[in-house]
Amino acid sequence: MTTPSDTSVFTYLALGDSYTIGEGVGENDRFPVQVVKILKNSGIEVADPKIVAKTGWTTIELNDELNTHPITDTYDIVTLLIGVNDQYRRFPVESYKPWFTKLLERAIGYAGGKAGHVVVISIPDWGVTPYAEGRDRDEIAGQIDQYNEGNKSIAKKYKVKYLDITADTRDVMSDVTNLLAKDQLHYSGQEMGMWAARLSIILKAILAPPPAY
Repeated sequence: MTTPSDTSVFTYLALGDSYTIGEGVGENDRFPVQVVKILKNSGIEVADPKIVAKTGWTTIELNDELNTHPITDTYDIVTLLIGVNDQYRRFPVESYKPWFTKLLERAIGYAGGKAGHVVVISIPDWGVTPYAEGRDRDEIAGQIDQYNEGNKSIAKKYKVKYLDITADTRDVMSDVTNLLAKDQLHYSGQEMGMWAARLSIILKAILAPPPAY
C-alpha cells in the first residue's frame, strides 16, 4: 500500500462519471489530465491521474464499482464529481444525498483520512445544451441546483474543498463550437480546461502551500 507523499511525486484519484472520463474528447483533454499538466508546469510533480469514472454512472453505480474493485492505495488528492445521471434518471435529491455521502466518505478514506485533500466538484447543467432541446430546461436547472445544494452542504459538513463549475457550464451556449463536444451534450477540452485551471488553484494551495512567516 502506498501512502501520501512517500515520494516527491504526488498522486491524484478522480472519481466520477462522463464529465470525469471526458466523454467525447481525447484522453489529454480530460480535466484530471489537464490539471496534472498545469501543476507540472507550475513545478509540482504529480503522477498521471487514476480515473475511476464511466459515462452513465450514478452514485449507486460508482459505489458498486468501488465495492467490486476496491481501492487499497491512498492518494494525495481526490476529486469527486457525480450526480448528473441520478438527476437525469429523475431520482429525488433525497435519495442522492445518502449515496453521495457514502462516496464522499470513501473519498476521504482514499485521501488517507485528510478531508482537506478532497475536492467536490459541482454538477454541470446539461439542460442548457442543444441535446436538451424540447425538454423543460428550467426544471432541469432547478433540479441541478437542488442536487448541488445537497452535495455542497454535505461537503461543508465533512470539511472538504468545493469547486462550483455549474455557472461556467451554463455559459457554453455562447460558443457551442468550441465549448461543447461533437455530441452537443458533453464538454470540450477547452471548457474542461477552464475547470482544470480553477481546480489547479485549489490543488496548488493543498500540495504546495505558501511558507508561513
